[in-house]
Amino acid sequence: MSSNIGEHGAEFLVVANRLPVDLERAEDGTQRWKHSPGGLVSALEPFLRSHSGAWIGWPGIADAEVEEFEEDGLRLHPVTLSATEVEEYYEGFSNGTLWPLYHDVVAPPAFHRKWWNAYVRVNQRFADATAKVAAHGATVWVQDYQLQLVPAMLREQRPDLRIGFFLHIPFPPVELFMQLPWRTEIIRGLLGADLVGFHRPGGAQNFLWLARRLVGLEPSRGAVGVRTRPGVVQVGDRTVRVGAFPISIDSAGLDAVARKKEVQQRAKQIREDLGNPKKILLGVDRLDYTKGIDVRLNALHELLEDGRVDPDEVVMIQLATPSRERVEHYKQMRGDIEQTVGRINGEFSRVGRPVVHYLHQSVDRQELAAFMSAADVMVVTPVRDGMNLVCKEYVACRYDLGGALVLSEFAGAAAELTSAYLVNPHDLDGVKNALHSALTVDPAEGRRRMRALRRQVLTHDVDRWARSFLEALGTQTSA
Repeated sequence: MSSNIGEHGAEFLVVANRLPVDLERAEDGTQRWKHSPGGLVSALEPFLRSHSGAWIGWPGIADAEVEEFEEDGLRLHPVTLSATEVEEYYEGFSNGTLWPLYHDVVAPPAFHRKWWNAYVRVNQRFADATAKVAAHGATVWVQDYQLQLVPAMLREQRPDLRIGFFLHIPFPPVELFMQLPWRTEIIRGLLGADLVGFHRPGGAQNFLWLARRLVGLEPSRGAVGVRTRPGVVQVGDRTVRVGAFPISIDSAGLDAVARKKEVQQRAKQIREDLGNPKKILLGVDRLDYTKGIDVRLNALHELLEDGRVDPDEVVMIQLATPSRERVEHYKQMRGDIEQTVGRINGEFSRVGRPVVHYLHQSVDRQELAAFMSAADVMVVTPVRDGMNLVCKEYVACRYDLGGALVLSEFAGAAAELTSAYLVNPHDLDGVKNALHSALTVDPAEGRRRMRALRRQVLTHDVDRWARSFLEALGTQTSA
């Protein structure tokens, strides 16, 4: 693939907290690059590759001084973070302040000034790196909550650029956002973009209200004047557009993976390894307190206690991808989940036949497709989620029209996947009833639901998401 990057810089850039590859250091001191499994990477990389661009991000290891390099036609520009910055900007402000605040304060956010100062410093470094790499008039697409100050910082240095920003997590209700001591700075940072995108219209409306309230109430002298009409904010002589762009997956690609003979054989093997139970429940989540893993385990526990589910007929697999292992809150949560799994298995398993199989590990795409092909019910119960792509991945794998999806109302995907069994994850009886309905659904009804789900997921794929955003940004999207 020819690159658009020469002495004049890149014409199209993605700026994200992480590169699409992770730097790994072996015990002997050698280093290697490993493809990152993140949802953001899988969503953006195919589109970016087909448009020859550059990706700016952190390589995933503290104090790693790495030169820019090319991988399969894609220019990667690493940004260095010190160990202190990883602790304060990433684990601290990004994941100890913004993450819980934006997820409806499921856990209490912490507001530390030194975390904020690190966030400002690192955002400036990302903006500086982008300003150096971008060609005149280039399009820059800034990603997610870790980099909300970058649009304004970049605008200040490079007013010639076309800048888009997309938030991959929920944008919180106004009352919650107003708790943030640096609320105005965040809104000003985002207003540096030409287009600010969210998953859901509610997030866009919250942002518009805050832009009017926080920036518009500043004294007029020397301040950014803001007035709004639906979907638009006027910032000085610039027009900032605000909209909802629900993200999706490479659904056709995953559908093709699921149809592979070896994947179907592996799915059959998984069922055999589990003792060919009548029904298999599956959960696949990053180990995070927003994902509601405890909700589904508690619901299953009560269904078993009530005798509505037979432990000889139903097995659950919970894949929990390791996440933020150094953060104390996550260590505690992992312990709690493993204790619940142990309790269920202690009460209801027979020798050689555990009811819950808990795997705290990552699996590759082909193995994931096999698990999803084997599962009769996919259980997705976050207490809050910007979108949730796992539920869409499950639907993409079910070309046989088998399977059923139990989905939290508080995942952004619920607005699109209305033929799922939608549940309030705070209502344990509701979750139990939905699980029971999904386990006992009439096959014809199940196929009808899955057909409707697949129609949505296969037509609204990641390429359509990226194109719709870039077209709204005013970028030429033809490859």
